[in-house]
Amino acid sequence: MKLATFLLPGADAPTAGEVRGDAVVAFADGATVLDRLASGDRTPADGPSHPLAGVRLLAPVPRPRAIFGVGLNYAAHAAETGAEPPPAPIIFMKLPSSSAAPDGDVAVPAAASNRLDYEGELVVVIGGGGAVAGYAVADDLPARHLQKREPQWTRAKGFDHSCPWGPWITTADEVADPQALRLRTWVNGELRQDSPTSDLIFGVAEVVAFLAQTCTLEPGDLVLTGTPSGVGQAMDPPRFLAAGDRVRIEIEALGAIEHTIA
Repeated sequence: MKLATFLLPGADAPTAGEVRGDAVVAFADGATVLDRLASGDRTPADGPSHPLAGVRLLAPVPRPRAIFGVGLNYAAHAAETGAEPPPAPIIFMKLPSSSAAPDGDVAVPAAASNRLDYEGELVVVIGGGGAVAGYAVADDLPARHLQKREPQWTRAKGFDHSCPWGPWITTADEVADPQALRLRTWVNGELRQDSPTSDLIFGVAEVVAFLAQTCTLEPGDLVLTGTPSGVGQAMDPPRFLAAGDRVRIEIEALGAIEHTIA
């Protein structure tokens, strides 16, 4: 099942439903995506059907309670930065206000716009009991000048709208192996990242278990599992994002997000 949150033309309030092919079917009972994640209910949606091309997709959980990130979690990315693979997952936090829609314009605060980079990532979405409920696609936008200057990454990676994600949540039963997917990132049509998720240093189950040692994971929480090689900072010379740049991130079987830096 693909769980989505969307806006109908002219509507102010979001609707939740299930994506089926080129359509999205609303939940007739008014359930939200968060409701479905918490309950584990996978009953097919049976409300009105709308053409997918005619709605605006929003972040599936518009304001997650917690967004966890994992740094240096692809072997090739660690190598391109000159770092040794970490002995344990490097965890940082993004704020609920980091969450942004999977498409459209991303308004980056002026203080975070210098040396802005892209990081295509596989997202783990938590369900009831701290279990993995599904997967999605994200751009973990980092402000590299802040990341380099400040030892804590809260401002560098947790700024407003720094986590466009979606386009929907593909439930875990549809993904046989999250470490056997292909992740690709394009900037203005140029392929920058192309990696199998098998290059993850710490896999999905390992990262979730590591977090659960100290943090109660709740439905709708996100875990961004890290980015592969090919980030702008590692290019020679470095190539950062500017206003008007278009970023597309696609993960096999999970869909794609595409957004413009405002």
